Amino acid sequence: MTDAARPARASWTNPLFGVAAAVVTVAGLQAFGGLLGPLFLALVLMVTVAPIAGALRRRGVPRWLATLVTLGSVYAILVALVGSLVYAVAQLAAVLPTYGGRINTLLGEASELLATIGVGPAQIQAALDQFDLGSLVGVLQGFLAQFAGLLSNLLLILSVLLFMAFDSATFPERMRALGRVRPHVVDALTSFAHGTRRFLAVATVFGLIIATLDVAVLLVLDVPLALLFGLLAFIANFVPNIGFLIALTPPALFALLEGGPGLMLAVIASFMVINVVLQTVIQPRFVGDAVGLSVTVTFLALVFWGFVIGPLGALLAIPLTLLAKALLVDMHPHTHWIDVLVRDDVPEPEPPPVPDEGSARV
Repeated sequence: MTDAARPARASWTNPLFGVAAAVVTVAGLQAFGGLLGPLFLALVLMVTVAPIAGALRRRGVPRWLATLVTLGSVYAILVALVGSLVYAVAQLAAVLPTYGGRINTLLGEASELLATIGVGPAQIQAALDQFDLGSLVGVLQGFLAQFAGLLSNLLLILSVLLFMAFDSATFPERMRALGRVRPHVVDALTSFAHGTRRFLAVATVFGLIIATLDVAVLLVLDVPLALLFGLLAFIANFVPNIGFLIALTPPALFALLEGGPGLMLAVIASFMVINVVLQTVIQPRFVGDAVGLSVTVTFLALVFWGFVIGPLGALLAIPLTLLAKALLVDMHPHTHWIDVLVRDDVPEPEPPPVPDEGSARV
């Protein structure tokens, strides 16, 4: 093979090797998604509460006490998160069977409506035979069982958090030592930590606002389980772009069961005004400014991490993307140009270098 042929072959084989490596990496992440999701959740929780230890150390608090306070804080967040999710799913599974008669009534009214537009009785009966309230309750119970499987990793999460808390006591010193030899690595990890905290802060503030407004609307409309649906709206707010659909579906269905199509339309209209405007129009702009990711990238991140890790990946899509960006883009000077394509704002072009006057005269 001639020397001229080697570069020509490399010009098209190198991208193929890159695509193959990406496919293998994604397949490996998906295979271990059940383990990676809880571990990354532990990392995000520790990154969130890490400034507490730093603030306590600056006030002269002993290292061991600052570590214990940090560990207690992250455990409290985890217990509140797990407890709220278990309570929400259990309440839905317990309350839904009480609406069995109402569901049958609505199905009868729907069948009469379909008959008026030409849908035959045989087709209606076939559709009704396929619908079973018990199967719907079974889906909820199955989801609860899957969530219990996630809770089986709770001991692993608690253990990882314990070790992370003790290691975080010396993390600032480690970062300063690393910064002397690998400053780009320190900058990338710092950007990931700050971006994660900013995203969680923005999502928490907007989540509280949206949840409060949703609960107020549901109470005014007299929809049952208003506080539970407010909790769901708060948690769903951490899912970018489509979180409002997750928050809208259960209260709309319960409104249909409780008061009929009119009440359901009132709930949908109210949630569309509140959730779509705040969560889909306004919040993404704040998220983009906070984490430096465009709206398109945040949506693609939701799809990708949801596919790779599952529901927990969708919930942690933004922090996962920030970590991937730190490892693949920010750590390497020759890949910094990718940041221009994925960030929310357009960076100002750098001014051209000013030539030296002495060299110019020569």
